[in-house]
Amino acid sequence: MDSATSDARAPLGATADNGLKIVVVGGFGVGKTTMVRSVSEIRPLNTEETMTQAGESVDDISEVRGKTATTVAFDFGRISLDTRNVLYLFGAPGQERFWFLWDRLFSGTLGAVVLVDTRRIDDSWYAIDRLEHHGTPFIVACNDFGGHPHTPQQIREALDLDPHVPLVDCDARSRESSKRVLITLVEHIQSLYAAKGAGGAEAAEPVEELIR
Repeated sequence: MDSATSDARAPLGATADNGLKIVVVGGFGVGKTTMVRSVSEIRPLNTEETMTQAGESVDDISEVRGKTATTVAFDFGRISLDTRNVLYLFGAPGQERFWFLWDRLFSGTLGAVVLVDTRRIDDSWYAIDRLEHHGTPFIVACNDFGGHPHTPQQIREALDLDPHVPLVDCDARSRESSKRVLITLVEHIQSLYAAKGAGGAEAAEPVEELIR
């Protein structure tokens, strides 16, 4: 698999004029930290803590038995698009007890990726509900955990997705796959702005062109 750690990274610029913010949200253990880590050009800031027996009564780990750490605040990564534009990528914690952080993370967001484990589709309901509440553009990305038991149409129906919301497959471990997810999000944002006749699509153009 591709890995952010295996790619040579150019030195970061000291300053940037324009910071563009994207948030990755979803249920517990769907791969948000992995996606931020795979695509970031810097060593990501993360707030992972070791999971203990004391947390078993709070977090349902029945479907994520191999998980040993969990995000307790947010993950943060960065992608330099050019000398003036930088993409900031935030990964939100998935457990219900941390949902109060989401509204703050959504503030000033260009758009969001809702990461879904198709074995646990219901875990993504809250993320979609909050994004729709905020009016934040988003796409849905199904992370590959070794097989999809549901068809795309079944996933759309289960999540009650608007027909215009893109639904894509991805492997959060792969930098190229994660980049394609971000490009899909930016293209979606541009199409929404274009449909509204708004000029905000210009803010997304550097992302689509340079993240490739």
